[in-house]
Amino acid sequence: MKKILTISLILLVFSSLGCESMKSFFKPKEGEPELKQPEKFFWDSSHEPIAIAPINAVPAPLGGLPVRIDGPVVSEGRQLVVLSQSDMAVISMTYPWPECGIVRLDKTVPREVELNRSFDYFIAVTNLTEAVLTDIVVNEELSRGFEFTRSNPAARKDVDKLVWEIKSLGPKASKRITVSGVASSADSLEHCTTVITPIIPACAPIRIVQPRLELARVAPDEALLCEAIPVVFVVTNSGTGSAQNVRIIDELSIGLRTTDGKSKLVLDVGTLAEGQSRQFSAELRAAKVGRYTSKAVATSATGLRAESAETTTIVSLPVLTIENNVPRKHYLGRKVTYEITVANKSDIPAKNTIVEDTVPNGATSIEADEGAKLSGSKLIWEFGTLAPNSIKKVRVSYVPTEPGMQTNSATVTAYCSEAVTASVPTEVTGISAVSLEVVDVEDPVKVGSQTTYVISVTNQGSAAATNIRINCLLEGNVQYVSSAGATAGSLEGQMVKFYPLSSLEPKARAAWRVVVAAVKPGDVRFKAVMNVDQLTRPVEETESTNIYE
Repeated sequence: MKKILTISLILLVFSSLGCESMKSFFKPKEGEPELKQPEKFFWDSSHEPIAIAPINAVPAPLGGLPVRIDGPVVSEGRQLVVLSQSDMAVISMTYPWPECGIVRLDKTVPREVELNRSFDYFIAVTNLTEAVLTDIVVNEELSRGFEFTRSNPAARKDVDKLVWEIKSLGPKASKRITVSGVASSADSLEHCTTVITPIIPACAPIRIVQPRLELARVAPDEALLCEAIPVVFVVTNSGTGSAQNVRIIDELSIGLRTTDGKSKLVLDVGTLAEGQSRQFSAELRAAKVGRYTSKAVATSATGLRAESAETTTIVSLPVLTIENNVPRKHYLGRKVTYEITVANKSDIPAKNTIVEDTVPNGATSIEADEGAKLSGSKLIWEFGTLAPNSIKKVRVSYVPTEPGMQTNSATVTAYCSEAVTASVPTEVTGISAVSLEVVDVEDPVKVGSQTTYVISVTNQGSAAATNIRINCLLEGNVQYVSSAGATAGSLEGQMVKFYPLSSLEPKARAAWRVVVAAVKPGDVRFKAVMNVDQLTRPVEETESTNIYE
């Protein structure tokens, strides 16, 4: 009883605060005379209140709104009850108030019953809300002329009242009660039903969330020094709720910089919703080759923190070498051959490897290994990709046409590698190739006559012959008469010596003459000996002359 009184008091307060329309219902309409408060109200199938004519009304007990069933009840032309069948009537009422309906009571009763004959009537309670209702109390006031026999579900009987306590009623669910009894008196029966509804609390759910950050840093295992290093960050809120003001900070390894030269990368992520991921990309530059290890950290405004796994990027550079081999000294007019050797000394491929060789001015008869292309004064080989720790050789030949110090330069380049040049000097010199020739003008020669020996020296080489010295040996069958030629000569004993010729240019010729008299018959030999600075041994030439009488 205490519980019921408490609930009724709360409902009274609730009505004064939340259902103002209930109060206005009792006020007369504007322009109409004030009427006495109707003794009872019912609600039709639309749950709107309908005043019942006083002629059919009886005083309503506290807490309920019963109706006397004497026949069809009408008010101002509106149907009060909905008949499910001709001998039954249905009365509906909404609790606690029509404007604030929580439950609806539908009571189905027979219009007429026989005296001392058992009959049933029905009470249905419906939950009008979307929530589960608990502790609903249904009270049924019994008439004096009614002998109660049973109910389903069983009721708690309290003097002339039946009480049902509905512990729980789901959203939009209904509970049906069947009451059985006997009319023991000829007086009309009037059973009044009331419903005490529960109070629906104002519940404000507060969700408990726990956001969680996860961070991944993705970087290539290898990169070239000349290239930007792409780095991808993926931050995820794998928890519940949102993560506010998320930032990614990457303190870069020494030697790494952002493209604008900063040593720290800061990315503003913003708010991450539950389950949301965001991806960010950046490009880094390495100052030199080496091994770079980094990890990033993601934080939020509420102190969330996540670290990525460490990533390592090895920054490399193809290392090329080149050698140019050629004899340090070469003779003018002869073919000179250069052997160029290129090597990749690194552990990574050298892409787009190209070798260029500069041909000296004046070179002729240029020859090169297969694959070479002549572009202006350069021979070019395109090797493509040179594998790690591999070598490649090429040869080029040509004939120099100018003496002097000649330099051949070969350069190798590859993608992202430093160009390497090998220059080799070669001294191109001419070679003096002098020939000695001796002829007699008259042969045979009669004793007492004269003959002339002509000594000719020709430089068939490419360089001047210097300090040419000619000596001629006379046998006893002849007698020196005179000498002349490129240089003056004199007789010393049986030898004619000419003064040295300082230089004889390539393709030039010098001649000397020696005139002798035949004094004795015989097979005579005239011998000329030539010494030149460019020769380590003398050159000798002999001419035979037949002297007769």
